[in-house]
Amino acid sequence: MIYRSDKYGNQVSQLGYGCMRFSRKGTSLDFEKAEKEIMLAINLGVNYFDTAYVYPGSEELLGRILEKNNIRDKVYIATKLPQYIMRSEKSIEKTFREELSRLRTDHIDYYLMHMFTDYAEWEKLAGLGITDWIQRHKADGSIRQIGFSYHGDTEMFLKILDAYDWDFCQIQYNYLDEHSQAGRAGLHAAGKKNIPVVIMEPLRGGKLINLPSRAKKGLAESGTTPAELGLSWLWNQPEIMCVLSGMNSTEMIEENCRIASKANVGTFENQALVGKVRRMIRKREKVGCTGCRYCMPCPQGVDIPGNFHYYNLMYMEDNKKGEARFEFARGMGVRKDPGFASQCIGCGKCEKHCPQHIPIREKLKEADRDLRPLPYKIGISIARKIMVQ
Repeated sequence: MIYRSDKYGNQVSQLGYGCMRFSRKGTSLDFEKAEKEIMLAINLGVNYFDTAYVYPGSEELLGRILEKNNIRDKVYIATKLPQYIMRSEKSIEKTFREELSRLRTDHIDYYLMHMFTDYAEWEKLAGLGITDWIQRHKADGSIRQIGFSYHGDTEMFLKILDAYDWDFCQIQYNYLDEHSQAGRAGLHAAGKKNIPVVIMEPLRGGKLINLPSRAKKGLAESGTTPAELGLSWLWNQPEIMCVLSGMNSTEMIEENCRIASKANVGTFENQALVGKVRRMIRKREKVGCTGCRYCMPCPQGVDIPGNFHYYNLMYMEDNKKGEARFEFARGMGVRKDPGFASQCIGCGKCEKHCPQHIPIREKLKEADRDLRPLPYKIGISIARKIMVQ
């Protein structure tokens, strides 16, 4: 594992563990599987674990695993304050104390204001007394470093970056999103201010793994895996402290750690290949959804990321529309609660929370038309009568 320094010289693994996508067992997170995977990652050198208050069960599960294995002092915990629902300093303090309890710790190493999209959100927090609150908790050691995660445009990112003496920040950034959201301009601005950057969605929710067939062929000929291309492209940039990966299999952990043990600034030689792959993806992608699930839950039960996943899948491979529709019918159509796009009533709640600013209501209609033409509607209806009790 290669390590990079934070603002104060602490050594952080350049591969971080994103704890938003733990596997489930029934209706709960799979503790045994997650424990096995987290311990493997730690043994391979990962020491940065990123969770959040709003990731269902994630903080509690991570805290249990670290306590059970007596390894809290061997890792850095990053978690987040859901600033968008805070209404008073009292609610901020209550939420923070709950997070400490869930994580079974007396301090948070890297604490973030979660999901800024606009400077007005920082102004609101400032009006609630957040700066004095931060200083008190940094003084008593319960918060070691303070930062923010971001999903707005570059202009607002730069304003928030200048608004406070941040220790670090977190942005969505990958070779497909090089010039969207905070983008390369935001990354460089943070670097100039000596603010280390943590990267989320480095493989765009799996899109940079499940590439079009022509792109896969080109990668195979170069001896590079899709994950290696995306991660190595990021680690070639010195402003980046840590790249988060939502790893939920031992194979994924082992591959990512292998890549993280050799990829560094100056080792990336596939820039031309990145350009080719990027162009192939752009030609085929229908919806820029990363599967982050900030749009969920839908009040009407629509599985928004699920519909977009299958919609994009239809166009990722040549002549594979039928296969994608079949996977949609099997994976969503015969669930007890199917989450069809047709259940949408157009309330727009989802669009207010989408970091990618996708016109979700419009795209759901498109997806439903393509995924469920009349023969498939009839077939799924018959299958549901037989299989769904």
